[in-house]
Amino acid sequence: MRVRTAVAVTTSLLAAATCLPDGSAAAAAGRFSYTFMTRQGPLTSVLTDPLSGRCLVLPEVIGPRAYGAAYAPWNETGETVRVYTGADCTGGYATLRPHSRRAPEQVTLRAVWVGWVG
Repeated sequence: MRVRTAVAVTTSLLAAATCLPDGSAAAAAGRFSYTFMTRQGPLTSVLTDPLSGRCLVLPEVIGPRAYGAAYAPWNETGETVRVYTGADCTGGYATLRPHSRRAPEQVTLRAVWVGWVG
């Protein structure tokens, strides 16, 4: 009876492991925040433990209803963050070190890359 139980447990664990994400997009521990304009005035958005290793487009500043780019980013994660002026991580960029101070309001962004940038 114990052999059947061990086989069942092993099979279940292998099945569960194949359903897990491949780990290519890990989360960066910490918070990344930025400010953007709305009709009512400025608002701040916070990404908690943002995904690293991929481009994150900021939805509040893309599209016809956007009031311009976001500004004053603040990297409180343990990863390096590169902020881009264009969507899809294009255009000019600024690099923010881990656990840095809030960047000046002149630093604008529409997309973010968290983690290593090649």
